[in-house]
Amino acid sequence: MTDLGKMRYFLGIEVLQNQEGIFICQRRYAMEVLKRFDMDKCNSVHNPFVPGYKLMRDENGVKVDSCRYKQIVGSLMYLSATRPDIMFAVSLLSRYMDRPTELHFQAAKRVLRYVKCTVDLGIFYKNGGDEKLISYTDSDYAGDLDDRKSTSGYVFLLSSGAVSWSSKKQPIVTLSTTEAEFVAAASCACQAIWMRRILEDFHHVQSGDTTIFCDSSSAIELSKNPVLHGRSKHIDVRFHFLRDLVKDKIIKLLHCHTQEQVADIMTKPLKLDLFLKFRGLLGVCANPNIN
Repeated sequence: MTDLGKMRYFLGIEVLQNQEGIFICQRRYAMEVLKRFDMDKCNSVHNPFVPGYKLMRDENGVKVDSCRYKQIVGSLMYLSATRPDIMFAVSLLSRYMDRPTELHFQAAKRVLRYVKCTVDLGIFYKNGGDEKLISYTDSDYAGDLDDRKSTSGYVFLLSSGAVSWSSKKQPIVTLSTTEAEFVAAASCACQAIWMRRILEDFHHVQSGDTTIFCDSSSAIELSKNPVLHGRSKHIDVRFHFLRDLVKDKIIKLLHCHTQEQVADIMTKPLKLDLFLKFRGLLGVCANPNIN
């Protein structure tokens, strides 16, 4: 066997590390993607979508090459391995791969323009950062204009950087914001259990409960108080296991202000100042000069 030293490049992911921490990015891959789709000389933008932007099925729109659209979305999916800031955009674009139109293609090109502006960004994990696993969960109630399903989003932070994130349309149509937030929290709790087991395999046991921050007081109360069952009995039973996790002190749901809800970046287009704030809280930054 030959010792090749510290890992620098693996499956398109660049790894830079020293005593200050570890920085991972996909700069080289991002440049290849931009060049592949003739976007390497495009005008850049500072956010993937403008605030309030809604994407929907465009039945009467002009059809585009679905193969090329799928290639763009697939490339962005792999890029999201180190770029949680584009996760919501990729999730939204992937819903329309069966029949993309010019509307969807322009939205995909805007995401590429954002990648052009932020090609140097990656995730920085600080040495000596907070070793306690924490999570944020949120939902965008009835955000999909086609079937009125909500979007769940969560992000897990460890050592000041994001280690797991998701943006996904919920499998059911929820009847209230409380139900949408409760379903999102249940999905986040599933991931929390899996993350705790993975960290245990890495000899990084999480002592005590795992904190999940949620900006819905009603959803938090619903996870604690079975008296509310009369107003929540229509919720699928598979989501109520969250109550057992809270009761067994494996999961702890805490309230946070909407302006501090990092998972917002996974559920909807945000104003630029909020987008940049949450992006920074995810640990996403430019190369911190690690050689």
